[in-house]
Amino acid sequence: MERIQARLNFTLLPVLAVSVLLLLLPSLQATHVKYCDKDADYAVKVKDVVISPNPVVRGKPATFKILGSTGESISGGKLLIDVKYFGVHIHQETHDFCEETSCPVSGNFELSHSQSLPAFTPPGSYTLTMIMSDKNGDELTCISFDFKIRIGSSVSDS
Repeated sequence: MERIQARLNFTLLPVLAVSVLLLLLPSLQATHVKYCDKDADYAVKVKDVVISPNPVVRGKPATFKILGSTGESISGGKLLIDVKYFGVHIHQETHDFCEETSCPVSGNFELSHSQSLPAFTPPGSYTLTMIMSDKNGDELTCISFDFKIRIGSSVSDS
């Protein structure tokens, strides 16, 4: 009887591990970042984009973190953010680079922007394009990535 129970426990272990992984998968999904011009040699390389919560919950705060690196010293500039909903342009805003990170930057750095989306924001698929330029207006990088907005509260809100 003990052998059967031990074999049953050993058999259930991989099933439990896969179940836990599937529950955590939405929070572990990486955001796929695309450069606007895949052949360009941008001065700023984007390593990752972290969206929290992911998917974004309308009416709740959301944070977008851009992890990048550069070989230059950047002491100012602008971030142009363009948002599309199912491919249709719906919003554009500009931010001062040094308000989103501590300037000057060189090497590895993080841009972070938090915003609460209105409760009436439609759920669905969005694409965000970000163009980063220096204080002279020269383009440092251009990326785009997709994200989703959903209705309802996040599990982590409780």
